[in-house]
Amino acid sequence: MEVRPGKLVVISGPSGVGKTTLLRRLLADLPELVPSISATTRPPRAGERDAIDYHFIPLEEFERRRAAGEFLECCQVYGRQHWYGTLVAEVDPRIAAGKWVVLEIDVEGTLSILARYPQAITIFVEPSHPDQLLQRLQNRGTESPEAMARRLEVARRELHEAHRYKHRVVNENVDEALVAVKRILADEGFAPATDRSSASRPAFHSQITPDQTTPEESRT
Repeated sequence: MEVRPGKLVVISGPSGVGKTTLLRRLLADLPELVPSISATTRPPRAGERDAIDYHFIPLEEFERRRAAGEFLECCQVYGRQHWYGTLVAEVDPRIAAGKWVVLEIDVEGTLSILARYPQAITIFVEPSHPDQLLQRLQNRGTESPEAMARRLEVARRELHEAHRYKHRVVNENVDEALVAVKRILADEGFAPATDRSSASRPAFHSQITPDQTTPEESRT
């Protein structure tokens, strides 16, 4: 029987909006979704595992694979030495096998992805008001004034590009935002093999909350 191709779901949002927590909740509820694991040249942090948290790739190998066209998109964060990218092998074979692949990435990366996957389901997660981002970053207590100013400037640019996304979800309440994302996926044709309502969902203890810094958010 011919396998019907899957779809690519791209989730973006400014730093501090809580998109990583939202994505973890989504993947816990809908295990049929396949997360795309990013590649990076930075060394693993404590507790991180290769091919689970990231594909940790030496700079020389990353550059070789980038030159060979093995990335759907990649970028160097804030002019640092560390690169991040999405490998073709993380997406193309799974889409061809009928899987729905979920990618959390910034706006610039999304535009690169759309050049190859124009039918990708793009979802922009945004705050109900931009001031919420400042409050969340301040609540973290981990950002220097310079780093916070940098993140807010990037956030402003990303919010300005939100209209490029097919769907937009306000994350004022993570439970409500989760319902909204699930509804979008259902409208796009996603049909999970199992029906997991919030009442029957097994406990999922994320170590990251909307007010904490995450590795993926360092890309933005």
